Amino acid sequence: MPVLMFRLILYVRDVGLLKSFYQTHFEFLVTEEIENEWAVMKAGEIEIALHRVGARYRELPKRTNTSNAKMVFSVESGLSALRDKLLHAGVRMRELKRYDGFAQLMCDGEDPEGNVFQLSQAD
Repeated sequence: MPVLMFRLILYVRDVGLLKSFYQTHFEFLVTEEIENEWAVMKAGEIEIALHRVGARYRELPKRTNTSNAKMVFSVESGLSALRDKLLHAGVRMRELKRYDGFAQLMCDGEDPEGNVFQLSQAD
């Protein structure tokens, strides 16, 4: 029996802010929503769900990202232009990079709450 992933849940402080970020910059469609508490967006074959953190966590000081997880998204073309567009919009983006043995161009960035994502374009 294969086990398939269909959804990734991110616990976030501001559901509306992150929903808007992913809709604006990645054009993800919202498929389910409870305003300010929950939103599900279609991101290819996987859904990304935004779940508001519990009340006791909402006011804790913000820290740099300490997660060991990274969301990876692919684009067919135009990665360099997309990176430039994100930078112009104030999104924290790292440099374009390549690794020996991998036929792809990639770069990392952070959403408004510090969740790390990678954009990848196959050669």
